[in-house]
Parts: sequence; C-alpha cells; structure tokens
Amino acid sequence: MTPSAHQSPFRRSVRWIASTALTLAVLAGAALGVGLGADALADRAEATEAPAAAALTPVDILRLTPTTGYAISRQFTGQIEAQQSVALSFELGGRLEILSVDEGDHVTEGQVLARLDTELLDADRARLSAARDAFEAQRSFAERELARNAALSDQGFASQARVDQSQATRDELTARIAETDAAIAAIDIRLEKSVLLAPFAGRVGAQTVDGGETLAAGQSLMTLMDQTTPRLRVGLPLTVEMARLGAVEIEIDQARFPARLVQIRPDIDPVTRTRTALFEFTSDNVPAFGQTASIVIDHRIETPGVWVPLDALQEGTGSLWTVLVVDERNVVRHAAVEVLHAESDRVFLRGSFEPGARLIREGAHRVTPGQSVRIASES
Repeated sequence: MTPSAHQSPFRRSVRWIASTALTLAVLAGAALGVGLGADALADRAEATEAPAAAALTPVDILRLTPTTGYAISRQFTGQIEAQQSVALSFELGGRLEILSVDEGDHVTEGQVLARLDTELLDADRARLSAARDAFEAQRSFAERELARNAALSDQGFASQARVDQSQATRDELTARIAETDAAIAAIDIRLEKSVLLAPFAGRVGAQTVDGGETLAAGQSLMTLMDQTTPRLRVGLPLTVEMARLGAVEIEIDQARFPARLVQIRPDIDPVTRTRTALFEFTSDNVPAFGQTASIVIDHRIETPGVWVPLDALQEGTGSLWTVLVVDERNVVRHAAVEVLHAESDRVFLRGSFEPGARLIREGAHRVTPGQSVRIASES
C-alpha cells in the first residue's frame, strides 16, 4: 500500500479548507483592486471639466403671410403699324409728268404729290369750249329767228309750222350746249384726277416709280403713312379677358412702351382662333412702323397661397416639394407644399403649414428636421 492511501480523513479536510481560504483571499483581493480602480476613475472623471454644450444653429425665418392670388405676365407678338396707311395711285392712266415728293418726306393734307401729263385733256377741253361757243352763237340766231317768225305768224305772214321749226332749232341748240357743258365737266374731272393729293398728313413710305413712266389706271405710286400715333395689331386668345384690359406695356427690343386698348375686332381668326386687338401708344417716344413687338398682359389668378424664396424650396420624395419650418419650440419640421407658380427668385405655393408659420428663409441645407435652432432674424 502507498503512503497516500493511508492518509487520514482529517488531513484531507485540512487541505480542502486551506485551498478554499486561499481562493477566497485571491477573490477578495481582486474585488478590492477593482473597487479601488473604479473609485480612482470616478475621482479622475469628477476632476475633469464637462465639455460645453454645442451652440444652436442660427437661422433666418420668414413669417408666411397668406394672399388671395398671384399675377402672371403673358406675352403676345404682333406688328407695329400706322393708324392709316394707303397705297396711292391715279384713277386714270397716263404719263407721269411730275413726282414732287421722295421717300421719307413729311407731307400735309391736300399737298400735291404727283401730276400726270394733261396735254390731250387740255386740247379736248379747248375743242369743247370752242364748240360750245359755236352752239351758243347758233342758239342766239335761232332765238332771234323764232321771235321774227312768231311776229309774222301773228300778222298772218308766216305759218305755224315755221314757228315750230324755229323753236325746235333753238331747243336743239340748247341741248347741244348742255351736252358740251357736261363733256367739259368730264374733262375738268379728268384734269382734277390727274393731280395726286395727299389724303391726310403723314410721311411718304416706299415709292414704286421715279417719274416719266406711263402708268396704268390704279397702278401704285407710293405709300403714305399717318404719323400721329402708331398701333400694335396682335391676336389675343379667347382666354384673355378683354374687358379687364386697360393700361398695358408693349415690349420692343427689351424696351417697354405704355399703351392702351383702342379696338377689338368682333370676328375670330379661323386659323389661330384669336381675336385681333389694336393697342395705341400713349407716350411721345414711339417706334418705327413694321417692327415686331410683344404686348405684356398681367393676368391675375385668384387662388390662396403664399410667396416663398426659391432657395427655401427642397425636393422631397417622389414628386413632392417640401420646405422647412420652425415650430413654437424652435424645432425644425418638414412641410409638404404644392408649387402653383414659379418666378426667377420666388415661388407661389400652398402646403401643410398653418397661416403665419415660420419658414427657414435661407440656409435650409444647414439644418435637419428635428433639430433645435436659434432664431437669428425674422421678417
């Protein structure tokens, strides 16, 4: 038998008690070390100053004020024209003898612009005048002869037939004189129509003749344009409320001129489905004729909404747009909006915010929903 086999139970109990005591001592020492280390860390943490709280982000806000609608500017293109513009011509054909004006000249009403050669008409009038004188002399003789025959007939020395013949001769000559007078009047009318007069004061436009040509009846010589006040002729769609058109602006080469509506045609263009409107310039500085111009019409849309800066608009999920507002606790919140009209620097919209809400006007990219902010300024 080995010596370990003969150990008594008492020794084994002593060894177990010693091993257990040693283990408990080690555990107690470890616990004491952990406690002392925790106390040291706590003391060190208490001795270190806490970091300062982060400053709130300052934002500029805009108090949203509801309005009843917005106005949009619509442009329609038209043509500048004179109030009166006519192509002048002679009613009769003939050789153009005198052309007394040139392109661009100012003329007055009734001024002579051109004249036809009237030599043949003058000769015809002279011939008819001579013929009338001859008929007048013959009628004078016929009246004297009628008086003599009437006296002889009363005395019984001439028949009634001779008296009637003398009277017929006198009446025929009277009719020939009247016919000649009518022919002379026709010659005078032709002479009058051989002179072209200005029907109104204005300026001479394009000329198609230079003088000396043989003209046909109705052949155009020149254009005469009224210089008082030019007009804009433009076609407006039926959606434009003509009754509300008052003072408008006409835009030409980025310059604007005040104007007013003077006339609307009652018919509708079958191709463009527009109504022709005439606008008259109300300023002394008027443009040249023939230019292309645009009329600017302000059209008001009646619908509730608010104006916000374009920079305040953010793209949301899908096709939604959002803006950032600040609630009563100065916390940033999302608000979904519907854009009704956009301009270069602002938009008109309506959304899920209350009237008088505070919109983050600028710097919305610096904050996020749920973040507390500081109000730097309000407008």
